[in-house]
Amino acid sequence: MRKKSRYSAKYLDRLIEEATVDAYNESEQAGGFFALIEEHLAMPFATRVLGQEVTVAKVDMTNRDQIVAICSHGKVKQAISVLDLPMPDPPPEGAEWIDAYRRWHGD
Repeated sequence: MRKKSRYSAKYLDRLIEEATVDAYNESEQAGGFFALIEEHLAMPFATRVLGQEVTVAKVDMTNRDQIVAICSHGKVKQAISVLDLPMPDPPPEGAEWIDAYRRWHGD
């Protein structure tokens, strides 16, 4: 199910261009998004995953070029794809980069 973005398609397309401008393949493009999400997303922030409040402390990139949010609830930590991560309302500063990544990814 496609998540509705708060941002215009034109704005997200500009962010996509910025993230992918010097990338030669999808792996490098994903790396560009990771760098910009890590740089601009205000962390930590709280959100809800499966009805539980979690804290997103950082983002990481898997060996398969998937960008994940490292979420914690108490002592438990879990990596959740930012494609699937519910954003709080209002979203944290820099959340537009996640929306741009979702648009680029086709989600």
